[in-house]
Amino acid sequence: MTDDDRVFKALADPTRRRLLDRLFARDGRTLSDLESDVDMTRFGVMKHLRLLEDAGLVISRKSGREKLHFLNAVPIRLIHDRWIDKYTEPQVSALVHLKTELEKTMTTTETGTTVQVHRVYIKATPEAIWTAIVDPEWTRRYGYRGVVEFDLRPGGGFRSLAGDEMPGIDPADCLVEGEVIEVDPPRRLVQTWRPTWLDEPVTQLTYEIEEGQDGVCSVTITHDVRDAPQTAAQVAGQVQNAGGGWTEVLSDLKSLLETGSSLYR
Repeated sequence: MTDDDRVFKALADPTRRRLLDRLFARDGRTLSDLESDVDMTRFGVMKHLRLLEDAGLVISRKSGREKLHFLNAVPIRLIHDRWIDKYTEPQVSALVHLKTELEKTMTTTETGTTVQVHRVYIKATPEAIWTAIVDPEWTRRYGYRGVVEFDLRPGGGFRSLAGDEMPGIDPADCLVEGEVIEVDPPRRLVQTWRPTWLDEPVTQLTYEIEEGQDGVCSVTITHDVRDAPQTAAQVAGQVQNAGGGWTEVLSDLKSLLETGSSLYR
């Protein structure tokens, strides 16, 4: 069964769609919380969540003694790029609407924080993925085409320059700035992250690369955007004409590393 098959199978069940709706309404829910919204046993909810996790539509994370579940919109983005974008018939409008709804902000606010979690699976080595994240010659080829500058040590600086892809903006303009907090190549990078044009506090961004079977790695981005609602909207792809946020970046990164070509340019 392919990744697309798993996503379509997961979305085919009304209970699983209901669980996704509940996570869309408020992300970062416990099993008990989700169980209270669905008329079935705890075991039944666990089974549906397991299928959603297998399809990559739900990501679970430990928070103290609790296990929280987060909606992951990246597989929806990949379905869109593979099956919807190249077709224009009216009958696909329902799937387009589903993609738009699921790509809205995915947050948890129960503990006073706001977190977005995104994950994609890429057939590439951890080293290749790490390089694509921190090397300016790679970052200019996917996503927003920013030219990154990293000082890869705790306390080192980070900048993302506009590059040549934004008309009317000096290629040397710094669009995002931050500081490296933790670096463990090619597995983990933690940094602060702040768009320079927004008057908001810095946020914390974490990249995690885990090697799996058959040369496939998972790439998870966790973005803690507490007290930064405009930043949260930007990276969730909610700002009109400003791109699809982290879901678009990860989808494009996957395409570039697996095929050698970007999806969007």
